[in-house]
Parts: sequence; C-alpha cells; structure tokens
Amino acid sequence: MHIVNGIAYAGEAAPVIKVSGVRPLEDHRLWVRFNTGEVRIVDFKPLLEEPAFAALRDEKKFREVYIDYGVTVWLDGEIDIAPETLYEQGVATELGA
Repeated sequence: MHIVNGIAYAGEAAPVIKVSGVRPLEDHRLWVRFNTGEVRIVDFKPLLEEPAFAALRDEKKFREVYIDYGVTVWLDGEIDIAPETLYEQGVATELGA
C-alpha cells in the first residue's frame, strides 16, 4: 500500500520516470537515459506525422533537443514529450549505458 495526498492505494507506487540524458541520433532517433539507469533508443519518425511534432521534421531543429526538469523538449519548451512515452516507445540498448 502507498499513500498519495492522504489517499491510500493498494500495491506499490510506480516509480516516477524522468529523462536524465538525451542525444539526437541519425534518422530522427533519440538516445535516452532515464533516472532508472536504463537506456533506450526511440525512433521518433512515426511521431513526426503528428501536428504537435511537425516542426521537428527539420533535422536541425530535431537535433536541438534538451532536458528541462526531466522532460525532453525542443524550441524553448514549445515542444515536449512525456518521459513515459519515450520509455514505452523506446527499445532497450546497452549503447552508451
């Protein structure tokens, strides 16, 4: 059991996933390290079809990725993506772990 804001929940609390490292790779992929110590490679190409990420089709803009409070962002915070999404869509790797 765990308690959040005075409410008791069954089971263990899920760990909060945050990005602790990010590097752009060729072909709109990202190398992402999480606060769990895990490293995943994320193929961002499918997301580029979404209007929210359309500006990142420009490879130069895509490569300007950075981390703000554990979240991967671009364009001074105009575009971001949840760490949980990157974790779920990423493929585990030992590359640079």
